[in-house]
Amino acid sequence: MASSATAVEEAVETNIPARMDRLPWSRWHWLIVAGLGITWILDGLEVTIVGALASVLTEKGTLALTESQIGFAATIYLLGGILGALFFGYLTDRLGRKRLFMITLGLYLVSTVATAFSWSFLSFVAFRFLTGAGIGGEYAAINSAIDELIPARVRGWADLAINGSWWIGTAVGAASTLVLLNPSLFSHTIGWRLCFGLGAILGLSILMVRRILPESPRWLMTHGKMEEAERVVKSIEADVAGEGGIEKLPNPEGSIKIQQRGSIGFGHIAKVMWGKYRQRASLGMALMISQAFMYNAIFFTYALVLSKFYKVPSGSVGLYILPFALGNFLGPLTIGRLFDTIGRRAMIAITYAISGLLLAATAYLFAQGSLTATTQTIAWSVIFFFASASASSAYLTVSEVFPMEMRAMAIAFFYAIGTAAGGLFAPWLFGILIGTHDRNILSIGYYAGAALMLIAAFCEVVIGVKAERKPLEEVAEPLSAASAA
Repeated sequence: MASSATAVEEAVETNIPARMDRLPWSRWHWLIVAGLGITWILDGLEVTIVGALASVLTEKGTLALTESQIGFAATIYLLGGILGALFFGYLTDRLGRKRLFMITLGLYLVSTVATAFSWSFLSFVAFRFLTGAGIGGEYAAINSAIDELIPARVRGWADLAINGSWWIGTAVGAASTLVLLNPSLFSHTIGWRLCFGLGAILGLSILMVRRILPESPRWLMTHGKMEEAERVVKSIEADVAGEGGIEKLPNPEGSIKIQQRGSIGFGHIAKVMWGKYRQRASLGMALMISQAFMYNAIFFTYALVLSKFYKVPSGSVGLYILPFALGNFLGPLTIGRLFDTIGRRAMIAITYAISGLLLAATAYLFAQGSLTATTQTIAWSVIFFFASASASSAYLTVSEVFPMEMRAMAIAFFYAIGTAAGGLFAPWLFGILIGTHDRNILSIGYYAGAALMLIAAFCEVVIGVKAERKPLEEVAEPLSAASAA
């Protein structure tokens, strides 16, 4: 891998970014949302299924795992996501968005089917690792494509709403467990295996949609494929104008001169990220670490808390996850537009701060024994109405504040850092805390999550980036721009 970029002599002026940003919202954009948003639905489904199955998988006749093994399996899933994001993220910047979001979806499909046929703890962990690798690779490829295909004026809302669709997968997973884990319909020895088949069904249904999605014109134009980029943009413009009966699209504003380059290696990426964009890199770490710790700590052990502290039967856990999922989905969907109007800095800081303060208050009530399974669920649903928007805004931030040529790698890097530092050991740690059956000890973990969210809110106030309604090339100049070269 090259540690520096090699420039091609000829500079080419293009208005492709401006042409993509001036497009009116259309069915074509909804196709992008549907075809790429499935990633978060699949991840939400996977996490929910394993969370709901936590108590079932400890039963004899299934895999008979211990509580610590359940937490360890969740950690291994996240480790797979980290390594998959880094590996496939590099390939996404090098080989293109479309090629990689097909490959990573394929890896997910094969791995989740294999999980359904696990026969031991080791096989279960191995297949969970590969499933996580597929999902981690998807995060890098999909976030890159979304930002580069969605108009700047609605990029914040679209990105948050798509990331929020994670909770559609959660709701589907929760609803499915009510049926598949109902002992009067399916034995637990079979039901848990059927649960993993749902992910494969959803993944297969989206393969045909993804096949007709285009490569990112922005990626093409910076990789010496200007003619192909022009063809793709003209095709998109024709589709959008045709469906709306538009005789003439608005005139694009501005152009950029591209000094086309060869591949960009890790050394050059690191130099740019921790040199010119040091403050943005620090911000990305704070946002990603805090939201990853909070989410992974609470959600991966959601079922265990309900069953151990509130004596909720495993077959009924889905009833408590459904309202929680609804609150998480409605958050980005309803307040997401404010990130484009009020602005990134104010809204990110507000949602992080509210999430942290509410979590701290709930931790206190939990430690005092003042909550029931119902009121605990209500409290978490309210908290994550805001936390879901803040978590989605973390991905939005790291995907739009760095140059295009390193976008997928930046997403992968911060996903990996955030997940490793904030989430890799959180499920395992909280599994141990739950195993003590002591409310006061477990509440300490919740207080830690609240503190991290408040720290991230402060960082956003101080060094946040005002990227709302701005073209990506204005937020961060491409490395291949003639002025940068």
